[in-house]
Amino acid sequence: MAGFGGLRKGRREASDNLSYTEGGDCPRCGGESQPSTMAGYLVCVSCSHEWADPDYVEEKKIDDIPTYHRDAELIEQFKKDVASGSLANVLGVNKNLSEQQEASLARLEDKWMSGMQGRFNTATEERKPLMIMFDDDDNIVSTEVAALTIVSNGFDGGEEIRLEYPGKGTEFYSYNVNDGMGWRRGANAEETARSIGNVINNKSNLVFANVDGTRISFELRSDDLRPESLVLFVDDPGGTDIIAEKNGVVLDARNASDFEDYRRVVEMVLEDGIISPSEDQLLWSLRQELGIDDAYHVQMVVSMYGDQTLKECTTCSGMAELYVEYGTWYCHSCEEWC
Repeated sequence: MAGFGGLRKGRREASDNLSYTEGGDCPRCGGESQPSTMAGYLVCVSCSHEWADPDYVEEKKIDDIPTYHRDAELIEQFKKDVASGSLANVLGVNKNLSEQQEASLARLEDKWMSGMQGRFNTATEERKPLMIMFDDDDNIVSTEVAALTIVSNGFDGGEEIRLEYPGKGTEFYSYNVNDGMGWRRGANAEETARSIGNVINNKSNLVFANVDGTRISFELRSDDLRPESLVLFVDDPGGTDIIAEKNGVVLDARNASDFEDYRRVVEMVLEDGIISPSEDQLLWSLRQELGIDDAYHVQMVVSMYGDQTLKECTTCSGMAELYVEYGTWYCHSCEEWC
């Protein structure tokens, strides 16, 4: 029976552990108690049993109701902590850094800040889903370059979204087209927006799409791309189901009412000094809506940006030069008027 000695020893230890001790605090074994990690509870030193502390009184804290003045005080206190305190070095207030420290911060920014631009496809990309940028005063800068809004979910065919960049071509995203670049109408406007955003994120070489309800905002995929050169155009032949905007300007001819609206669109289009094919079509539709002739259009372009304004050729994608005396642009590569 020697083989059962360990078993008998274990039974004796279990019996000792579970035996009840008179005069203790624990309701299970009578052992001594100590405060538990949970507020209002005690724990036994011997068997680790926990039970509610009968003498515990919960302390009620009255939180301050947030007010404008309280927020202002907290902001001022934060500014003081930043200027002189433990937060100073963390937020980079002190500029006396060595070359090694500057290089380390640059690598950190490249890895965690510049590499966090836009939305991304987790299956195919390693980019992070957000871009955080600050100006010289440490204010957060928006990285949105353009946006779409679904105003009605009544698409009936022919709707098309174009993303264009001079020298890089045009991306066409059409409703209900089975070519990988097509998007679908959902049960509501939010689902349609998600369909558009998913297609653009999977196919676009120019932008990332971020969907918020019925609004789709775009961020550039590369720092080499200039925001002013990106063109967003919506061809909506039926009712107004989808509208585009850039720099706060709604890019819809049906929304224009006077020459001032046309001037604002011209200013936005010529921000980079180039008129792309989609921008040319947008300006033409605005002129048709407002009754502006081509001669007035050329006169406005020259008065605002001079005769060096270029137009991207629809045939060869080259840059056509403006000939004011003829009131149009000429592509020397194709030897055609644009």
